[in-house]
Amino acid sequence: MSYKVKLTCRRFSLFILPLLFCLSVLAQSNFDAVDQLIKQNQKELGQGYAVLVWKDGKVIYQKLGYPDFTPKTQAPIAAAGDWMTAALVMTFVDEGKLSLEDKVTKYIPLFGKYMKGYITIRNCLTNTTGIKTDESVEKALQKTKYETLEDLVATYANKHDIATNPGTEFFYSNLGPNIAGRVLEIISKKSFGRLMMDRIIRPLKMKATSFVNEEGGADNPSNGGRSSANDYLNFLAMLLNKGMFDGKRVLSEKAVEELETSQFTSLPVKFVPKELQGAHFGLGAYITDANAAGASNILVAPDLQGTAAWIDKCRNYGAIIIVEKPEEDKKPLFQNLINLVGAAVGGGCQ
Repeated sequence: MSYKVKLTCRRFSLFILPLLFCLSVLAQSNFDAVDQLIKQNQKELGQGYAVLVWKDGKVIYQKLGYPDFTPKTQAPIAAAGDWMTAALVMTFVDEGKLSLEDKVTKYIPLFGKYMKGYITIRNCLTNTTGIKTDESVEKALQKTKYETLEDLVATYANKHDIATNPGTEFFYSNLGPNIAGRVLEIISKKSFGRLMMDRIIRPLKMKATSFVNEEGGADNPSNGGRSSANDYLNFLAMLLNKGMFDGKRVLSEKAVEELETSQFTSLPVKFVPKELQGAHFGLGAYITDANAAGASNILVAPDLQGTAAWIDKCRNYGAIIIVEKPEEDKKPLFQNLINLVGAAVGGGCQ
């Protein structure tokens, strides 16, 4: 096993509460401000959405769109699935079958042929592979139908240049989780979708969750997940319970700690969506707030097209907003939701 802890010893917070909500939220003792935010953004959200907050073993807040879209309704989670992919990788690390410092070429020699031999599994989970990409390239890849994850990942090796040495700059993209997912397939000789089902979905009783491509194409670890609000809350509950769920261990405490630790904090940021500027990155999720000791407090896995899931470790709650139809023109609400929900729950880091 290989765990490498990199703490950043300063308190930081990415999202400052908008002035519009400051006065009302400071005195807030319920979720009225959350209701108000959702109402103000009703047009952009559409009717198919669910917002749930979980704390101390139960849902303490729930807001739904139309009645047919319930907490059990399956919807695309897109990039919010990266957190689950990272957790799946950590199950292999827990078993000693994989190290985060392993080079991808150990499992996919093709990467060595195209000058990408120094990319590690950690690089794949932290947007630091150094592989050149941009928004137009990623959209083209998503539209192209690949029959297998092997075929998809092969294009990263032979059709994308290496722009910089791995681990030297942060560049947000979807490539890394897919490479890591393919490595898991090679180690286990099972499909990514089957691995996710056996190791994460089934143990967490996520009955409405799947990464299997129902249209017959390749499983997509970075953008192909579908889940429900209830299901994803089970995943968040497991993280808050340090790897335990329903009395059974899904991840080791060390694995959860690694997922939640800031990675490569001093690297220059080449590209990150504006909604996440200033955040640090763990494995599969962004760290938007840390406590006075430098340990992560709030972690969020946003899709940026409507869906986002997060945990607040100091207030000990998990929450998700999931939308029926993720779209590019949706305004991400998670910045304000994190602040407003936190104020409603109360408490926090000392």
